[in-house]
Amino acid sequence: MIDVPSIFGIDVFNEQVMKERLDKETYSALKATIKNGESLDIKVANCVAEAMKNWAIEKGCTHYTHWFQPMTGITAEKHDSFLTPIDNGKVIMEFSGKELTKGESDASSFPNGGIRATFEARGYTAWDPTSYAFIKEGSLYIPTAFMSYTGEVLDKKTPLLRSMDRISVESVRILKLFGKNDVTRVTANVGAEQEYFLIDRKMYDKRKDLKYTGRTLFGARATKGQELEDHYFGAIKNRVSAFMKELDEQLWKLGIYSKTKHNEVAPAQHELAPIFTTTNIATDQNQLTMETMKTIARKHGMSCLLHEKPFADVNGSGKHNNWSLSTNTGENLLKPGKKPEENQQFLLFLAAVVKAVDEHQDLLRLSVATAGNDHRLGANEAPPAIISMYLGDDLEAIVDAIIKHEDYESHGRVLLSTGVESMPDFKKDTSDRNRTSPFAFTGNKFEFRSLGSSISISCPNIMLNTIVADTLSQFADILENADNFNSACRSLIRKTFREHKRIIFNGDGYTDEWIAEAQKRGLLNLKNTPDALKHYIDKKNIELFERNHIYGETEVRARYEILLSNYSKVIAIEAQTMINMAKKDIFPAVSKFTGELAQTILSKKAVSTAILVDEEEKLLEKMSKLLSQFAKLTDKLDKNLSNAKNLGNDPLKKAQYYRDDVLCVMNELRAVGDEMETDMSTEYWPYPSYGDMLYSVQ
Repeated sequence: MIDVPSIFGIDVFNEQVMKERLDKETYSALKATIKNGESLDIKVANCVAEAMKNWAIEKGCTHYTHWFQPMTGITAEKHDSFLTPIDNGKVIMEFSGKELTKGESDASSFPNGGIRATFEARGYTAWDPTSYAFIKEGSLYIPTAFMSYTGEVLDKKTPLLRSMDRISVESVRILKLFGKNDVTRVTANVGAEQEYFLIDRKMYDKRKDLKYTGRTLFGARATKGQELEDHYFGAIKNRVSAFMKELDEQLWKLGIYSKTKHNEVAPAQHELAPIFTTTNIATDQNQLTMETMKTIARKHGMSCLLHEKPFADVNGSGKHNNWSLSTNTGENLLKPGKKPEENQQFLLFLAAVVKAVDEHQDLLRLSVATAGNDHRLGANEAPPAIISMYLGDDLEAIVDAIIKHEDYESHGRVLLSTGVESMPDFKKDTSDRNRTSPFAFTGNKFEFRSLGSSISISCPNIMLNTIVADTLSQFADILENADNFNSACRSLIRKTFREHKRIIFNGDGYTDEWIAEAQKRGLLNLKNTPDALKHYIDKKNIELFERNHIYGETEVRARYEILLSNYSKVIAIEAQTMINMAKKDIFPAVSKFTGELAQTILSKKAVSTAILVDEEEKLLEKMSKLLSQFAKLTDKLDKNLSNAKNLGNDPLKKAQYYRDDVLCVMNELRAVGDEMETDMSTEYWPYPSYGDMLYSVQ
């Protein structure tokens, strides 16, 4: 039996540990930094460093690391020991405030978009006191920001913290107009649901494509996929249950609020959902969750797949980003209340989100744009590439009534009868859920559903916080100068809903009719990553980031280049892996099969011309044609991949080439390969099949 309260957070230097180990003055100063963003004195840092070191050593640590999030999408760490030499060849264990607050890393070796040349190596890591340090595998992990020697931001944490500050400042401005002078800080909170696949490690080790790219580049459909819809919320298999149990225990020790676990729609697919926390901590914890999933899966003889589309023809994996705003006094600013039509504060914040999402569809779309997510968005498993908002029938009716100057009374929560005498009736929610909506209101928060399963949640939340903060700033400028606040507020809400109503859509986002309707409304349909990322450097977006002090123009352009370059590199690796699999494994296997089939036909004919071999000859002819086509497409892919080296340095042009001239040939090659797999004997095919992998864990 696990005593959850006793183990929760035992590997975290959290408030309880701080309170026990820091003197009152140091604790108060650090608490003020964490809660209100106040700067930290070096004397305080020295005291905190000493306490951290002693705590970590008591728990078996010998090293510390500045744990940061470069623009690779994963985390980075360099471990230093606490060891300091003294006289007589002895050592002591030391850790100073300077070592806590500042570290150094090679900035030119991480993606930097030209900010740092190869010879310009110096970069710095800086302690983020708002995210708790923790211990893992004998080291003290200190969450940090990462920046270049010249001050440009090279990580995902720093702009996220800036965006959180911006939305806090502008929200507080608005709340003061409502007389809430006790509110000094507003926090953006997030709960990130995480989907993933688990397959047997032995199967994984036999698939070059999974090892090198995270997804299957070849693979015919399994005899049984998700057609019967019998996996979703189904009974959890023993090995998976053991994995989930250990995962929960480890995450709880790290102070991560792992709450929900269940089977997802596709075979071998599962989900973990945490309780929400501040966006900064949620981002750190989601990165840590993904790392922990992979580690624990290996211990259980499995591999955890976080790619957005590891298997064709079954659902891919996403990550639902549940986003809300709360005050330091405990109020959720996105909670409608019993009478939302009378809740002017809620309606103003709702209007700000509606306006922000409508005006910055491109930024939300590009924040989730990756080569992996392109395989998932728009399929019947994830929201479409078109950004829209779902408010539910009740809220949309309120919006329509406001626009038309009509009265509207919300119905509240209706009592739902089960029709069974022994079971109690219960109140149903005021709105349904719409799984096809990219950005859906779910009662007291918005659920951004477009995120891919492998990405950091930092970028989508940077965008969300920034665009809403910018809109709130515009609202505050208007309302602070109004003669009559209430009248001006009502007028502003009405005007905003009227001008941005086009972004609200409660229907089925999968239909062709919606695509046509969205086009009429003027909504963007950015179907793939190059189409989305080219908007990163639009003038309006650069001005937005500069106005809100999130990025400078150089930093925006660096991210534009890095993300496009990453897209091209991912497809290049996939293409090279595919060529390797085709030439070294699949072609020889099919050639052997057809050769032995031809020999069988000749042997039968040699015995007697009366023996019928029509079907064998038909199969031989078909497989020979397919193999010839397969060889030609492999050569074409190889040639197109080589031609990519001559494209120059324009990252968009290169990404578009990989999309149009490499990925398209990969899809053709796969189709032929999958058809050959379907038609030939299993004993000849060089890789585990989809059926083998999806049902490998029992």
